[in-house]
Amino acid sequence: MPVQPKQFPSGKCKSVIRVERKGALLINKTMADDTEDVELDFAADEQERARRDAVIRHPMASFFHLFFRVVAIVAYLLCDWISKNFASCFVLIITLLSFDFWSVKNVTGRLLVGLRWWNQIDEDGRSLWVFEAKKTSRGNNTGTEAEARIFWLGLIICPLIWTFFFFTSLFSLKIKWLSLVVASISLQVANLYGYLRCKAVGQDGQPPPDSRSFTGQHLLQRPDIIFGIL
Repeated sequence: MPVQPKQFPSGKCKSVIRVERKGALLINKTMADDTEDVELDFAADEQERARRDAVIRHPMASFFHLFFRVVAIVAYLLCDWISKNFASCFVLIITLLSFDFWSVKNVTGRLLVGLRWWNQIDEDGRSLWVFEAKKTSRGNNTGTEAEARIFWLGLIICPLIWTFFFFTSLFSLKIKWLSLVVASISLQVANLYGYLRCKAVGQDGQPPPDSRSFTGQHLLQRPDIIFGIL
């Protein structure tokens, strides 16, 4: 015997339809609320990430990264007014830049950008240059984006200033000051060259096949190494 479909009164049908519509509206409203909550959380994450990038986690390292090189430039500009003795000015500036070379090579590069480089002698007596880049992750002790900008701007701008001093000394025929400027450029460019090598290692994932092949031509082929850090 076939089963007859159950018949509902028209009033009960309207009530069931009304209840179903209310349920659908509640579901849509709940989904909309959930979507809004996700968007708010995403915005909060972006703000938190921007706040972390703007924080100076290593204030002492950031300070001494700029201190010695800036004081050396100021001393060079004021030497004619402070002292007429060239030897004392030469010793003062070279000492400041030597402290800067050591601190940038051994301390600030490792803390602010997670890079380091050094020279070692292998078992055969050959001199080897080692360049390393630390992999960035949320849990490591690498500096923030603000600290990275302080590091690279100080590392690039100061050698440019000493290059300007080189041409001014050359055109004014100040030979003794020219020797001081050349020594200063050598100390500044050495760290810049080493950390550009470390930056290239970090981006490529492996060092160049020949340690002597990283020259100005390689920088011209990879301008993102310099412009990507500014």
